[in-house]
Formats: sequence, structure tokens, C-alpha cells
Amino acid sequence: MMPKTDSKSNANSPDKLAMYKEMLFYRRFEERANLAYTKQKFSGFLHLHIGQEAVCVGVQHALEEQDYLISAYRSHTQAIAKGIPAEQVLSELFGKVTGCSRGKGGSMHMFSKEKRFFGGHGIVGAQAPIAVGGAFAIKYKEEAAVMVCYLGDAAMNQGQVFEAMNMAATWSLPVLFVIENNQYGMGTDISRTTSVDHLYKRALGFDMAHSQVDGMNCVTVYEHMKPTIDKMRVDREPHLVEVLTYRYKGHSVSDPATYRTKEEVQEYQQRDPITQLGALLVKESLASEDELKAWDKEAKEQVKAAERVADAAPKPPQDEVCKHVFV
Repeated sequence: MMPKTDSKSNANSPDKLAMYKEMLFYRRFEERANLAYTKQKFSGFLHLHIGQEAVCVGVQHALEEQDYLISAYRSHTQAIAKGIPAEQVLSELFGKVTGCSRGKGGSMHMFSKEKRFFGGHGIVGAQAPIAVGGAFAIKYKEEAAVMVCYLGDAAMNQGQVFEAMNMAATWSLPVLFVIENNQYGMGTDISRTTSVDHLYKRALGFDMAHSQVDGMNCVTVYEHMKPTIDKMRVDREPHLVEVLTYRYKGHSVSDPATYRTKEEVQEYQQRDPITQLGALLVKESLASEDELKAWDKEAKEQVKAAERVADAAPKPPQDEVCKHVFV
């Protein structure tokens, strides 16, 4: 279940209505997941993407169906954006057999071979070598695709990430490394653990193309990513992009986030990506305030409907415990 729109746009302009509805849906999805967690519908870890929706939507609108994507553990919305139904993502959270990983992975392990979404990884930075392996396969098979690898800012201090980037640059592999820099690795300000002032400078060590973009503005993200990815389809070279974003919630639901001030959070919320785009739609006469409110109500109902499907789904049978363990 995904938000639908009747808006029209050409290949060179962003579909702002679709972007707005998708960000709204993802915000309400994550809020519903958080509520379900507090009701003890599932346990374990839960890392929310609230505040970072513009990154997911802006990047996804620049991709094509044949492209691959791999991520870390804050990946519910990225999985839905890549085409995994919201019902399957919620079912996975709830440990149901109808989940995209048959209820065995949970929050951090969304996956779909069909949709070319390869996780969801709980180990910090572990997705980078896998992304490079996937990009090598793309090159070997001469596919017209790119591999997108989402990384958190703290993952940029992991050795395997450096090794993976070196391979991507040395072998000319089409990997787009997307750093979602929300400024905190768990509870530590990235400035306390990193020697460079901008994380995109990490690419200099590999002579890799690099850039930086405002991740609180969905249209800006799209307009930056579209030509970047189009160029990668032609030159088949890797690119590192640092996206400056912010998470409103703690690192996980168990994190009270006392390491930052309320004023800091409020400052970023004033630049909220959904509010920004909504104001732009009204300014450009693409939507009215009443329509924005109606779409919000619709998104909430869509998420509730997805949750009802997940609630009704069965848990995996006992014989599942020994399945899908070895390849």
C-alpha cells in the first residue's frame, strides 16, 4: 500500500505531489510503528527514520526500477520506497510469516530480491562491501543499473567502508554511497569522532567523485541526485554524496536523546521536509491547505489498514526455524 497521486510531470522535473504524499506516508508509518512498539506488539530494536524522509524520497525518485539498493538498520521507509508493500514491512516488524523476510529478520533486516532491495543490516558499515560486490556483478553482467548504498555518518569511520570504497574506485564500479549525516553516531556528535569537517572529503583518499546536499529539502535532494545518477549510468564510476539531515527521535526507541538540546531539535523541525514541500505546493497553487490536511488523514488511514493486515497475519510455523539458514 502506497500513497497515490494523479499528478503529472515530465522526466526532467520532480513530481512534487507524489513526493509530498510519499514523505507524509512514511512519517505516519514510522509513527505507527513507534506506537505499535509501545503497545508491545513486537520487541527488539526499532530505529525510526522520522525527519529524514526527504533523503529516501529524493533519492528514490532519481532511480529506475532496475537499480539496486542496500541500507543499514533505519530502513523501513527505504524498503517501502523500493517497492516492498507496507503490509510486508509491518508484518516483518511484527514477526509474521507474511513479512518480507518471513518474520525472521525484524526491524533491521528488510529484504526483497524481487525489488532489488538487499537490506537492512544491523552491523555498522557491513552493507558497504556487499554493495561493492553487487556493483561488481552489475559491471560483470553489463547491466544498465547502479547500486545505491546508504550509510550513517558513524559508519564512515569503519575500516570495511574504506576498503569497499577503495575497491569501488579502483575497479570503476557504479556504487552511489549515500551518507545520511544526521550528526550523531548513536549518542556521540560526529565532530568528536571524525577528523574532517565534511564527510564527503573521505572520497578524496580514493580520488572518487563526491558532493554534498541539503537533506531537509526533498526537491533539492532529487535535483542533486538525478544528474549524479544519470552520469553514473554513463561513466560507470562510483560517487560519494553526503546528505545533511537530522533525526527527530533518538537513535532507537530506547534512546532518550539527552545528549542534544530541545532547541537544537526544534531548529531542525522548523526546516521540516514535509512542511517545506507542503508550503511550496500551496505557493505554486499545486495544492490547497485543505488538500494537505486531507492527504494527511488519508496517509494515516492507509497505515492503519496496513497494520490491520499485519495484525491478522500468522506467525511462522515451528518448522521455519531450520529453513533459510544455509544457502
